[in-house]
Parts: sequence; structure tokens; C-alpha cells
Amino acid sequence: MVLGAGVKKSTNQVLETIAGAWIVARREIRDQLRDWRILTPIIILTLFFPLLMNFTAQQAMGFVTRYGAPIIGDRLIPFLLLIVGFFPISISLVIALESFAGERERLSLEPLLATPLTDSQLYLGKIVASLVPPLGASYLGISVYLVGLVLSIGWRPPPQLLLQVLALTTIQAIVMVSGAVVISSLTTSVRAANLLASFIIIPVAELVIGESVIMFWARYEILWWIVLALALIALVFGRMGLRLFNREELLGKEIDVIDLRWVWQQFWRAFRNGTKTPIEWYKNVLSCSLPAARWEILITTGLLAAGYIIGFRLADTFTIPKDLVNLDALGETLKNPEGSIVLLLGLDWKWIFYNNVRALALATLLGAFSLGVLAEILLMVPIGIIGYFAGNVVLAGGDTLQFLTAFVLPHGVFEIPAAIITGSAILRLGLAALSVPKGESLGQSWLKSLAECARIGIGLVLPLLICAAVVEVYVTPRIAVWLLTG
Repeated sequence: MVLGAGVKKSTNQVLETIAGAWIVARREIRDQLRDWRILTPIIILTLFFPLLMNFTAQQAMGFVTRYGAPIIGDRLIPFLLLIVGFFPISISLVIALESFAGERERLSLEPLLATPLTDSQLYLGKIVASLVPPLGASYLGISVYLVGLVLSIGWRPPPQLLLQVLALTTIQAIVMVSGAVVISSLTTSVRAANLLASFIIIPVAELVIGESVIMFWARYEILWWIVLALALIALVFGRMGLRLFNREELLGKEIDVIDLRWVWQQFWRAFRNGTKTPIEWYKNVLSCSLPAARWEILITTGLLAAGYIIGFRLADTFTIPKDLVNLDALGETLKNPEGSIVLLLGLDWKWIFYNNVRALALATLLGAFSLGVLAEILLMVPIGIIGYFAGNVVLAGGDTLQFLTAFVLPHGVFEIPAAIITGSAILRLGLAALSVPKGESLGQSWLKSLAECARIGIGLVLPLLICAAVVEVYVTPRIAVWLLTG
């Protein structure tokens, strides 16, 4: 009985949230449909642009058929279908950016926030209002384009391709709107929101370029993975926005001013974490910072293991000639004193250390603006390369354990843990916006996570990288010579 009552209560809360959100969305949509500055570009992009793309498709088909390459035209038409759907939803970004920042500039935000609606209802209502008109225009534009293709050249899309285009159009609109509404709720002016929107429109534009390459290669099954990834990103943005949205803070927010002294104080306080001496600080890193990142460490470890497996399996597809990865042949070469000397010369350990630090710094920078995703991918690449060579060694009849022991494990016992710890710290930094503690701003939460990342980097990662560089230069080559010539 108690479980049933709890389910019923949760269902009622969801229905109330949807009803309140629809009240806000209906008001916004009605105002948008009255504004000719919004309707005009929607109508033009919905009707004129599909006709232009239809004309382009006809000309492209005629041109490539004339020169005996009809397959290029067949691959171009689906791409134009995607573009026809994408251009109208670009309007959704402008509407979403104006949702809260524009209300503040028009002095209509305070009456809206004074309503008895909850924060969730207000926020979700703004998202729905920013989505409905552009998505409707996008679907209409796709329909106009398809009808024109059927009447002009008799081309009909396969059902799966049409479903993929509609799914990509919808989920890209949701991602853009979710991110734009987050920006609009955290900025104090439309001008600031428009400038910050470049962090949304540029990645999405690059994604569309990537989708076009996939379509030209006719690897349409990959598009489903893109839809799944975008759906996860949309959920992340939605959770972030609901967690950060606060009407009291929104009403009291004034023009943002950079206070470098405050930024440094917040960072330094979190970096010290109440410690007074270097020894006490280092103990605190081991006892607090490292255990707090245990879940991120497990995730990063799993991803690096997946990178190794992927690289190992790619050896079956992209196989290196056996004479280049044959360990026995390499051992015979090293028996020659000149060959051993070349391997033992190595590189300067300082150069290796600098190169590793530079790579991890780049991963940190990219991870901070991609929720940690790009950082994890960059860390997976070298592990994947190791797996790729290990797979080729196996195909050449060699021993994987011998290969790894000779060339990877001596310095890898330091370098791989450094990569795992770095990846976990970057993941915490990238996800800082998703778990902002109550009573803290996004900036405070991010600075604390940045300080934790710096604590782990200075206290753990740098010493491990120094040890790895020294071992890679002075120990690993000698172990390789000993194992392969024994």
C-alpha cells in the first residue's frame, strides 16, 4: 500500500510539472507566433530553403550523371536532407538564448518568476517553447524537400534513413536548446548569451560536418550511435539546467564582473584544504582527494582497458607486415652491438617528461569544456596504440607478455597510473557543473574542482611522470635488450 501511494504521488508530481510547464510554453509560443521577426525567418527557411536544396539536388544529379558518377549524387541527396532539417532548428538557439536573458532586459522576468509555478515548471516550459516552433518548421521543410524530390527526380529515401534524419534533427535541436537555456539562465544580457553560444553552435556545426562525411561513405549505422550520444548529452544539459536554475539568484543577478582576487582566494582555499605545511598537504591529497575520485578512477580504468581491447582487435583489420613486428627478428638485430647501442641511447628524460605533461595539460583543457569526454578519448588513444601493436605481435607469432614487458611495463607501472589519476581528476572537473552543492554558484563549484585537479596533478601525477620518464630512458631499453637477446 505504501509503495502504491508513493508511485501515485510521484505520478501526480510529474503530471503537475508537465501541466505547469505547458502553461509557460503555451504563453511563449503564442508570443513567438505574434512576432514577425521570428515568423519571417522560419517561413523563409521552411519554404524557400528546401526549394533551393531541391534545385541543388537536381543540378548535382544531372552533373554527376553526365560524367558517369551517379553514386555521388545518391550520397549528396541525403546530406542535403539533413541540412534542410538543420537550418530551421538553428533558430531554436536564438529563441532559447533569449528565453531568460531577454526577459530580464524587457523587464518581464520578475512577473514571470513571481508566479506560483515551480522552478522545474518554468525551466521546462522555456525549453519546450524554444523547441516547438523551430522543430515544426524543420519537419515541414523536410516534407517540402521530399515532395520536391519525388516530383522532380523520383527519389524516395529509405525508411531507415528518413528515421535517422528525423532523429538527428530532433536530438540536435534538444541539445542546442538545453545548452542555450542553461547559458541564458546564467548570463545577465542577451549579448553575453549570444557570445557564449559559440560553445554550442561550433561543436554542433562540426558534428554536422562529421555526419556529412558518414553519409558520403554510406556508413549510416554509425548515425544511430551519434543519436545515442546526443541523447545522453541532452540529459546531461537538462539535469545541469534544472540543478542550477534558481529564481531568487536569477532576480538578484547583476552584471558579471571578473574579480581575479576572489577567484584566486577561492582556488587557493580549496587547494590548501585547511592544511598548513607541505607534508600535511601531501597527506591530505592521499587521504581526501584520491579516495574522493574512486568512482572516476574506476571509470577511467575501464575506458583505458576498452581502448586497449579496441586497438588489439583493430590489428585484425589493419595488419602490419610480420617482419616489422617480429620479436625474434628484433632480438637478432639487438644482438648486434650497434643495434643495442641505438636502442640504449634513448631520449632525454626531461623531453619525455615535458611531452607527457603537455599531453595531459591538453587533455585537461579539452576535458574541462567537454564534460571530460575528450580527455578520456585522448587518454585512450595511446593505450589503444599499445593494444594495436600487441595484437600485431600476436599475429606475427610473438608473445604479448614479452612485448609488453620489454617495451611498456617498466615505465608503464608509473605512466599508466598517472594517466588514470589524471583522467579521473579531469572527469571530476568536467562534471563539476552537474553536481553543484546547494548554496554554491557554478563558478565556486568549478574552482573547487579545478583546485582538486591541481592538487592531484602536483601531488601525484607529476612525481609519477618524472619516475616514468627516467625509467623509460635508463631502464626500459636495457630490459628490452635483455629479454629479446636472452
